[in-house]
Amino acid sequence: MQTLISSAAIEQRVVEMGRQLTADYEDRSLTVIGVLSGSVIFLADLVRRIERPQQIGFVQASSYRGETTEAGTLTLMLDGLPDVRGRDVLMIDDIFDTGRTLAALQREIQSREPASLKTAVLLWKTARQTVAQGPDYWGFQIPDAFVVGYGLDYAGDYRHLPEIAVLPSEN
Repeated sequence: MQTLISSAAIEQRVVEMGRQLTADYEDRSLTVIGVLSGSVIFLADLVRRIERPQQIGFVQASSYRGETTEAGTLTLMLDGLPDVRGRDVLMIDDIFDTGRTLAALQREIQSREPASLKTAVLLWKTARQTVAQGPDYWGFQIPDAFVVGYGLDYAGDYRHLPEIAVLPSEN
């Protein structure tokens, strides 16, 4: 596999994003919502860089099943969503591809009346975006390639890689 973003570059960008979020949420506490399963590694690294009090919860969203590299039907599971009414919410996901997942989750969370709602993603595929609004914070804009590593998977594999790599097209 070809490395697209090195682990050192990811680490540096996560530190920068943490500083920005710390400044943007000065004197406020956060409720951080991670989108399972891909965001877990990014979320763990990022929340340790945000120097604000935080509550953490998780939701599950998936549009990829098995060995596919094309998005299918979006499934949302919100059982792990904490009470967000009146709180500043930061939703964290691994990748902003078409944007359908974050847009659907934003609608669900917004209906629960948070004080504010922002999104942060590690990767943004601008060429594939099909929704009007992009993420509020992002680590890297990437080309339209199927990527794995640092939490992103193909058929459940490759999440463990410390870098972001392009999956060869024969998979």
